[in-house]
Amino acid sequence: MEITETSEGGKAVAVLDGRLDTATAAAAEAKLLAMLGQGAVIADLSAVRYVSSAGLRVLLKAAKQAKAAGHGFAVAGLQPAVREVFEISGFDKIIPAFDTRADAASG
Repeated sequence: MEITETSEGGKAVAVLDGRLDTATAAAAEAKLLAMLGQGAVIADLSAVRYVSSAGLRVLLKAAKQAKAAGHGFAVAGLQPAVREVFEISGFDKIIPAFDTRADAASG
């Protein structure tokens, strides 16, 4: 898993590339939580092809921390398989999901 920091519309963006699973969850969590300490974050998952339950927990923890801190947290660019996992698990009702980073930044 590679995570690159960038920005879109004045919001921090974490671009995740690879699988978000048990092997990569700890590093992804540390990075996202550190970024959330600075403000709102958009997690760009357009290069993520697989999310396990451990990966979902990371995203949920990030969303909870963002809410507690009064910051926004959203995901963008969900691939079809990842979007399906989001919808089946009900995470699409908990974490705002957008088609693009630009949509997330303006939404």
